[in-house]
Amino acid sequence: MKNYFLSIVLTLTIVLPLVGQSDKYQTKSDLAYYSKKLQKTDSYIAERCKLDLYYPTDSANFATIVWFHGGGLTSGNKELPARLKQQGVAIVGVNYRLYPNVKAPVYIEDAAAAIAWVFEHIEEFGGDPNKIFLSGHSAGGYLASMVGMDKRWLATHNIDANRIAGLIPFSGHTITHFTVREERGIAGTQPVIDNLAPLYHVRADAPPLLLITGDREMELLGRYEENAFMMRMMKVAGHQDTRIYEMDGYGHGMTEPAFPLLLKEVERIVSQ
Repeated sequence: MKNYFLSIVLTLTIVLPLVGQSDKYQTKSDLAYYSKKLQKTDSYIAERCKLDLYYPTDSANFATIVWFHGGGLTSGNKELPARLKQQGVAIVGVNYRLYPNVKAPVYIEDAAAAIAWVFEHIEEFGGDPNKIFLSGHSAGGYLASMVGMDKRWLATHNIDANRIAGLIPFSGHTITHFTVREERGIAGTQPVIDNLAPLYHVRADAPPLLLITGDREMELLGRYEENAFMMRMMKVAGHQDTRIYEMDGYGHGMTEPAFPLLLKEVERIVSQ
């Protein structure tokens, strides 16, 4: 089975899906996703709570991939992955506040606020708010899954999380994140599943979910297995569109060979 998935990855790496190929794009940098009032009253919000938007300028109703960077919720900066550019989709790279400057659930709240900004503004740039996908690597995958699975975070912004077109986390925690556990004095080797775990929120009516991880023998502690458990429990809950890909031969830093799978998933859902 792993070799079968590897052959898919190699094929997709060679032939990238076009998803409405276009040559004209523009980037808007450091767009604040919180109000000016909050920025003035909190310097850390003003510093971190910004996003970059890369979008096609010669097409309409395009899909948007909201991408959250990794770094264990303690480091990292917003990015617009080069492999996703010039594929006919918009990319939103998000910064969020980090531990130890903040603690849970502040970074989840930031992720939700950034996604809400995209829902509220993407039409101004030509995008379709019904084609917003959430993705990210490691901690970023965790944030994408948390906001997509636990509906309360977007409900704060009067947005139904089921409006999300698809969730495609890369090597994200599905149990409670190790930094959240560290905040509580719990060792990273002690698994916890509570309301800050995507697994806690499995439900039949969630958006389509594609879980992508590195090789189970090369990943971080149990990362493949916890994603496999998420896949199984989503199916048990009655979800009809959950799948998992294991990147044979790749460790936790498996983003490059996984980007074609992300684009292919966007194309699959948009074309339905």
